[in-house]
Amino acid sequence: MPLSLLRFFFRCCITGLVLLPAALHGQSPAAEATARTIIPGRLVFKLKAAAAQQRNIPEQTRTPALNAALARLNARNVRPKFPLSSPPSSQQLGAVNLGLVFQADLPAALPVEEACRALRKTGAVEYAEPLYSYPMLYQPNDPLADSTLTNGQYYLKNIRAYRAWDISKGDTSLVIGIVDGGTRLTHEDLKTQLQLNRRDPLDGIDNDQDGYVDNYYGWDFADNDNNPSRDPSSVHGILVAGAAAAAPDNGKGITGVGFRCRFMPLKIYPNTATGSFGGYEAIVYAADHGCRVINLSWGGVGSRSQFEQDVITYAAVNRDAVVVAAAGNTPAELDFFPASYDHVLSVATLQPSDERSSNATYSRRVDLSAPGINILTTWGDTDTDYVGVGGSSFAAPLVSGAAGLLRTHFPQYNAAQIAAQLRRTTDNINALPGNVAYAGRIGSGRLNVLRALTETSQQSARVISRTTAPARRAYALQDTLQLAVTVQNLLRPVMNLTVTLTSLSPYITVRQGAFEVGALATLAQRSNARAPFRLAVAAAVPLNTRAVLRYRLQDATTGYQEDQYETLILNPDYVVLDANNLHLTLTSRGNLGYDGLGSEVGEGVSYRGSAPLLAEGGLLIATPTARVADNVRNDRRGADQDFSALVRASMRTQPLRADQEAYGVLQDSLPGLTNGRSVGVRVRQRGYAWAAAPHRDYVVLTYTLTNLTTDTLRPLHVGLYMDWDLPGEPARNTATWDAARHLGYLYDPAKPTLYAGVRHLSGGQASVYSIDNQAPAGTAVRLADGFSAAEKLLTLNSGTSQQTSGLPVGTDASQVVGATFVRLAPADSAVVAFAVLAAPSFPQLQAAADAAATRYQQVLPVRTARALEVALYPNPTTGRLLVELPAGAATVRVLSALGQELQVRSVPTGPSIPLDLSAYPAGVYLIQIGTAGGTVTRRVVRQP
Repeated sequence: MPLSLLRFFFRCCITGLVLLPAALHGQSPAAEATARTIIPGRLVFKLKAAAAQQRNIPEQTRTPALNAALARLNARNVRPKFPLSSPPSSQQLGAVNLGLVFQADLPAALPVEEACRALRKTGAVEYAEPLYSYPMLYQPNDPLADSTLTNGQYYLKNIRAYRAWDISKGDTSLVIGIVDGGTRLTHEDLKTQLQLNRRDPLDGIDNDQDGYVDNYYGWDFADNDNNPSRDPSSVHGILVAGAAAAAPDNGKGITGVGFRCRFMPLKIYPNTATGSFGGYEAIVYAADHGCRVINLSWGGVGSRSQFEQDVITYAAVNRDAVVVAAAGNTPAELDFFPASYDHVLSVATLQPSDERSSNATYSRRVDLSAPGINILTTWGDTDTDYVGVGGSSFAAPLVSGAAGLLRTHFPQYNAAQIAAQLRRTTDNINALPGNVAYAGRIGSGRLNVLRALTETSQQSARVISRTTAPARRAYALQDTLQLAVTVQNLLRPVMNLTVTLTSLSPYITVRQGAFEVGALATLAQRSNARAPFRLAVAAAVPLNTRAVLRYRLQDATTGYQEDQYETLILNPDYVVLDANNLHLTLTSRGNLGYDGLGSEVGEGVSYRGSAPLLAEGGLLIATPTARVADNVRNDRRGADQDFSALVRASMRTQPLRADQEAYGVLQDSLPGLTNGRSVGVRVRQRGYAWAAAPHRDYVVLTYTLTNLTTDTLRPLHVGLYMDWDLPGEPARNTATWDAARHLGYLYDPAKPTLYAGVRHLSGGQASVYSIDNQAPAGTAVRLADGFSAAEKLLTLNSGTSQQTSGLPVGTDASQVVGATFVRLAPADSAVVAFAVLAAPSFPQLQAAADAAATRYQQVLPVRTARALEVALYPNPTTGRLLVELPAGAATVRVLSALGQELQVRSVPTGPSIPLDLSAYPAGVYLIQIGTAGGTVTRRVVRQP
């Protein structure tokens, strides 16, 4: 590096030379939200506790359904993810068993999420998830622009570290796990701070028998070797290590906040083509190898991963480690992971003035803040260089160092108590001008290490678990729910603890929000399960609203007060019909179960609390010209996106004909806008569910189809594609057809304990097409290579010629139950109705199908089929048109747009009659057809 790009700074409180690389000049602009990415070719799954009675489950004791699914996926190297993890003890409430977590390698071309769905369908796994890679949070800034750097490590003064070291200097036995990009083993301020594993020297033997050969200096989880030295392109891990644990009193460089505490370098970013992100594996290693504090200066936005939460819980609860994570460098309010997981101390970034950094992420999940601008730390290009850097990556290790001091000073405290002490002894900075707008979203305040070490009279209670009933991912308009919580007192005893629940959102009301806990000794717990909080969702809520609830924990006797927050998702873009035994998700775009292939939007289809029964389901509409509209899988490794929501799916607030009624409107594009690929229909979808017998085992779905084109659709096909996967062995299902009832259904021929299917109730001519998902190449419909438009059309226009699949032993089966209308004229509408059913036996399924048919005829409106058989074309017309009629007598009238009668024709038998409008001026006319089945009126446009 040219000397012209370097500048030397003398430090008034620390001797040493500081090199400030020009590459770090300039504060980065407001960062985009860092996002995680899926690691290809790999997944993790966790066996259900009921599916395994021991920890490291060998292949022969996994369920047959799971083994079969793994075989179908060509999964290789299926092995325990953490074979050496410790099982939880009965005394560890909330602990997890990582011995039930497995990893599998997948073919490179297989989408990971598709494989995860296949494993979830077996019913044997608690979850199956991709593994993710997270970016570092390094955010360089301009050290030359900040005069505070001339005062040395200013942040040590801000957080009261100098005086804190008079109380505790930590101890070399206290190890901070730096789960990051590796280190520089020879740096002058780090080499003496390394935690060396002297039980496993560098001799090619796993001397300590921990599964890692020669892990003397640590481990590289990205490249799976024993060299935790940093990737030449990244110094991030060195910077983080210096902030937390740089050597004190050596006459060189800087001092880490942890003072005498040592650090364990665990490298998680690869520098080989075959390596991959190894952050969560490194967390388990750190917890198992004695790290009592673990620092995570990386992360990204996204949804929660239960696997990742399990790993965090294992480290924090099973292994009693304080887990500290950076809250992110995106100037927005968002959930950032791993910082937003339970059992994590989330640390946001402050300026030297104690005001929030302009690039700092803020949220209700932040626990506390710490300086994160111009943090002077070890650089690592050489053994003697240092640099000022910024970002939450370097605020977090200040807290990790402080946690190390507290763990040595308060050896009797567990990890949760250390975290509570750090939260409760911060300096309140909410009143500062730059923080007023962010109060409650930058944590309890700025880290104060001196207070944390000296104030032993602090009180802190915490909501450690919560359960909602009904248990849902999201809540719909006017839902009511109960919220039961367990509170634990972490520090000094409380005499008169109360928990008050308040809604910070106008869209949810707390009807009962008081929990009188009373006296609680240190580490004691109490629940309000017998008298839970009660809440209600408003009647009008914006789509996918995140509603924040606040728990206020108070002890009036001592003046203690602390806030904690909860977030609920309201008014999701789907509804769940759950009034009876069959719970069915109806989305706004015509899909059933979930909003598309691989989507997490939706709660599936289940029966009496079963595992999800439906891998994928949705509405199909087609015409013979291969115009197909749907939002289900296609043959391009994705899902079609033909339907868009005009009126999103929602529950009727005052249902008239059922205990639950859902409603929504969707449509596809006009064919002229898609080069003839779409159909051009608007669909009004409705769902009905009843709670009383004998209607508990089905949901009725009706679809009103309106032709938006100027052409008659002849014929028009409509159906429900249902990829059922029944509990037990989803690859051992048989699909068949009860012709008398127009009922398509599936079951396991070897163990027929659950039947599920669809009955065509009304509208058009019923059809069925049973599909073998594992059919060999050359089969007419083969889902192994996707579901093409031509295949979808074939399943709809084949009548009942393909009634079965999977006989006699079963297969991975799916089915399309549909209906065909002879024609649908422009602006005309047709109604088709189906019942989705499930039952524990075939006679019960038949009984449910019969009950659905009866209830549909008695309660729901039915449009006669005769009226639907009327059509006229061409429309628009230049004068002449043909009117097609149902069998029997009919009267045809031509009316003006104002209703004036212009022509009357009587037709004794049909089937058609010509009309001539040539004598009338251009405009809109009404053609009224009266039959024995009723009267139908059609609009026709007379063109010049």
